[in-house]
Amino acid sequence: MTAKEDDANRRAAAQHTVAEHLRLTAAGHTEEWVKLFAPDAVLEFPYAPDGVPKQVTGRDALLAHMRGFPETFDVEFGDLVFHDTVDPSLVVAEFRSKGTALPTGKPYEQTCISVVRTDDDALITHYLDYWNPLVAIEALTPHDVPSGSDRSVAFGG
Repeated sequence: MTAKEDDANRRAAAQHTVAEHLRLTAAGHTEEWVKLFAPDAVLEFPYAPDGVPKQVTGRDALLAHMRGFPETFDVEFGDLVFHDTVDPSLVVAEFRSKGTALPTGKPYEQTCISVVRTDDDALITHYLDYWNPLVAIEALTPHDVPSGSDRSVAFGG
């Protein structure tokens, strides 16, 4: 196999892992989802609101963080676009989520960009997740909460 073919295979495997991450997240299969991550993987949320950790490290912590997601959001992911990178183990993905915040019944629509690094086995080692926390806060805030109130949220963990 040539270096170019090896890179193409690694890129395809890394992109498949990210696509599986979205599929399993939407399906609420957190036990299967966490197996996409290396044992010491890092999930990072640079724009996380109050109530949501900015970083989660390790499979046990990832599972604990995401355990409540299926009861919090009913979402589908679409419009997945992978942007080419020089490093075949690095994935830059752009996608949209559309669904409902289950505690409030409000719509939850989000545009995301994720920068994901994988290892030689296509397991996620670092997932940098860029999403708009204001969308989540609005979706999770009950209709009867006044606009000037504390709107911190807790979901996922």
